[in-house]
Amino acid sequence: MVSPSGASLGSDGPWLGPSRHRQPGAEAMKASETEARSLRVATDIGGTFTDLVYLDELTGEVGTAKTSTTPSAFEQAVDQVLGKADIGPHDDVTSFFHGSTVVINALTERKGATTALITTRGFRDVLELARSNRPDLFNLRYKKPKPFVERHLRFEVTERMNHLGEPITPLDEDDVRAAVERAKASGALAIAVCFLHSYANPEHEREAGRIIREACPEASVTLSHEVCGEWREYERTNTAVLNAYVQPVVAAYVEGLREKLDARGVRDHIYVMQSSGGSMTIEQAT
Repeated sequence: MVSPSGASLGSDGPWLGPSRHRQPGAEAMKASETEARSLRVATDIGGTFTDLVYLDELTGEVGTAKTSTTPSAFEQAVDQVLGKADIGPHDDVTSFFHGSTVVINALTERKGATTALITTRGFRDVLELARSNRPDLFNLRYKKPKPFVERHLRFEVTERMNHLGEPITPLDEDDVRAAVERAKASGALAIAVCFLHSYANPEHEREAGRIIREACPEASVTLSHEVCGEWREYERTNTAVLNAYVQPVVAAYVEGLREKLDARGVRDHIYVMQSSGGSMTIEQAT
């Protein structure tokens, strides 16, 4: 249960700190309080609370801790819950797994970075055309969701691959440079690139990515074949756009999180949970 004050209540009264559940036989293996622990740690940020659970590999001890989430700076809650569990430089954290709602919050609240899209000439409006279906068939007032990239931030360049990945029209590098300059002038902090049939041959996307990074090194760049190397242009374009949209937000959050973890001696084997249920290294997350 949770009391009105936010304190977690159990059968023995108010929650006063991290619980310490021991496995059968763990008492005999318990190290002294001054000895370093070898810990596997996992934290999860929720809308109200940030939770932690750890396993001491030396004693079999399982501990939990909870604190209020800090929406203005999620990493602060992670640091606070680590403190409640007394995890710091004196411990050996062998792995640290972290789950958060940073990405979904940025999407649902539309608080990601200003994003531009560079695409094949003639495919500027794929985001709005989508699959050309109407989920609510008889609703004359139905409106499609607003694209995450406004039309004035979608730029076309000359290039073309066929469905087999064979070049039909070479990539016009000057078009790409001009698109980057217009994106910069419009205040874009992230750029997504999605070319027709790049799942079959990503050569043009890779070349465009190189040009963008040279012309605008401060921008976050997403190439569609790297995040969704599959056919169907709308799905691949939208995935690339969403990745670009949240990338600066995630990068800023991860940087702050690493600073907090570093101060507590957690520097290696740090993983971030994915929506698929898997995980990636913290380096891959940025």
